Amino acid sequence: MDPATDDDLLAAADRDGAAFTSFYLRYERAMLAFFLRRTHDAELAADLTAEVFAAVLLACRRYRPGAAPATAWLFGIAQNKLADSRRRGRVEDAARRRLGMAPLQLDDDDLARVEACAGADALLDTLPADERDAVRARVLDEQSYEEIAGRLECSQAVVRKRVSRGLARLRSHLGEEGT
Repeated sequence: MDPATDDDLLAAADRDGAAFTSFYLRYERAMLAFFLRRTHDAELAADLTAEVFAAVLLACRRYRPGAAPATAWLFGIAQNKLADSRRRGRVEDAARRRLGMAPLQLDDDDLARVEACAGADALLDTLPADERDAVRARVLDEQSYEEIAGRLECSQAVVRKRVSRGLARLRSHLGEEGT
């Protein structure tokens, strides 16, 4: 697994294909699981994931590291793509077309792999309870840090730290599983 931070990878992604690939590999499964959980359709989840990463590649020059982690930026793009898809009744493929990417052609093995990402919930169960609850609320349930802090009766800083640690553990686990 690439030791570079998400911020480093995004800063280099527009000029370094390896940096973009590392960022993509870090979050491909999480993105597929995010969409699969919301759409219950493996093909749609794969299309939305492809469009998100195409949009990331086009927008990475504008990404600015800040208070929010890169995952917040990534999942913000994902939420927008999902909302657009629901509003239009189809997946918008403008970013992929701008990059000259061909439409996805998925076979049964590809669809099975996407559906296997639904098992991401099982990965959450490997986290300590405080991190699991924070990650689930922030990433899967799309709650704000303020909402989570209020519900858990702690500060937003504590919630951010739990989410950050939980995501780091998941990323580490996925990296070990992929080897």
